[in-house]
Amino acid sequence: MDQDSSTYAKDYSESGFWEKTQKFAITAGREVVETAIQLYYTMQSSNTPTWAKTVIIGALGYFISPIDAIPDIVPVVGYADDLGVLTLAAATVVTHITDDVKAKAATQVEKWFG
Repeated sequence: MDQDSSTYAKDYSESGFWEKTQKFAITAGREVVETAIQLYYTMQSSNTPTWAKTVIIGALGYFISPIDAIPDIVPVVGYADDLGVLTLAAATVVTHITDDVKAKAATQVEKWFG
């Protein structure tokens, strides 16, 4: 994950994250979007250590990047690699994903997916 973090961190931006998440929410699927938003809110917390923020930035950078292992335009499996990277990052920083973060992410996802 460290190599991915440094490689894709340059692709991360807050505006890029929200733009892609909103634009492709339905295509990417609820699980991908909810995991991404949980990581985003975890990264925003002042209680999250720098090492965890680095992992999250790398994962969100990968999610945003137009260049990844399986292009997002490939039907059905296009976001499988994104989900894998996001899930790995979430597992790495799980102790920093608070109930408040989960609730905020769930609220946002509910707005988009109903």
